Amino acid sequence: MKFSEKLKKLRAANNMTQDDLADKIFVTRTAISKWETDNGYPSIESLKLLAKLFGTSVDELISEEDIEQKEKLDKNKNKTYFIVSLACFAIALVFSLAGAFTEYKFLFAFAVAAASCFVFFAELSIPKEKRQTKISNLRFILEAIILGLVVWGFIEMCLGI
Repeated sequence: MKFSEKLKKLRAANNMTQDDLADKIFVTRTAISKWETDNGYPSIESLKLLAKLFGTSVDELISEEDIEQKEKLDKNKNKTYFIVSLACFAIALVFSLAGAFTEYKFLFAFAVAAASCFVFFAELSIPKEKRQTKISNLRFILEAIILGLVVWGFIEMCLGI
């Protein structure tokens, strides 16, 4: 039985609404709804609270299928973040070059915003378990290039070149 089915069954057996359960484990009703429809999974802390509340173990709440589904959802989310980060990189590059080769120096402000988004989404695209380790060389090189272009643009703008 999948986690979503187990959660619904346990909640119903204890005569709880999604709101009741959410209040007891300190999450939103929307979170409970996502978990019960296989659109998300609880954190370890929430799983511990659920297990304690229902008098079961975390192992009994989740199955191998649940773990595989969570990994698939996480992988798709990371892929989406990576695509968004590449789009932000391209936008930052376009604004940097446009600012450098035209009289519209205000375009560097847009480049900075896009570069910030690039760095943010690039970091989010790294799987959580690897996020605290050193980032890949390619990602580091891309970040260095875009930030270099942004700094160059600011210097050019400030000096009025």
